[in-house]
Amino acid sequence: MSAIPANSSNAPVEGTDAHDLVHAQSIKSVYVYEVPVRIWHWINALAISVLAITGYFIGSPLPTMPGEASANYLMGYIRFAHFAAGYLLAVGLLGRLYWAVVGNHHARELFWVPVFQRAYWLEVWGMVKWYAFVSARPGKYVGHNPLARFAMFFMFFLTAVFMVVTGFALYGEGAQAGSWADVMFGWVIPLFGQSQDVHTWHHLGMWWLIVFVIVHVYAAIREDIMGRSSVVSTMISGHRTFKD
Repeated sequence: MSAIPANSSNAPVEGTDAHDLVHAQSIKSVYVYEVPVRIWHWINALAISVLAITGYFIGSPLPTMPGEASANYLMGYIRFAHFAAGYLLAVGLLGRLYWAVVGNHHARELFWVPVFQRAYWLEVWGMVKWYAFVSARPGKYVGHNPLARFAMFFMFFLTAVFMVVTGFALYGEGAQAGSWADVMFGWVIPLFGQSQDVHTWHHLGMWWLIVFVIVHVYAAIREDIMGRSSVVSTMISGHRTFKD
């Protein structure tokens, strides 16, 4: 999150790289999201979509298929797609953590929130009023706005980590004792009490992510239409453009 001062003609954009420093009033476009971040975002969107659809049918299987069981492998394909997307999500999170270290400062916004800064919470409140149609104009931010930053960390990132951990714990049951998944994540099941409890929390986590995605897409499209800067196109081109 990097706010652009509204009343300064000479102040540089706070937090941008040296080669991106420009005067606040003349700023038109800033390169924000690097290629690996954008690739991760869209692969992540695909993985979560596959996981949600296949996870729903794993929790609520289709009616019995006609004919011999050996001739119907539909649930097997659904489970395979779920497992493959789960691997993709997990590897993507590891890659995203790596890029948070080697990428630009905007690549690190997802992984920490300045919760002890009063100014941050004032900006969060300002964005809450904007999304509630109380405020006439939002602030101008180069990276994530403060409310989006909070949501991405506490509602998406931590939930995604929870889903990976509980998912691989359940995967370890099928892979049986001694498998890598059982060795690394087998402790999760007794921590929750039993396997069914892990299933329940994993299923609830899926619905939490679905709600988050709906709100995230709505907020991004709304900001593109009503806000002062680009959002959706920024995650395609990497450039944040400003309307005023």
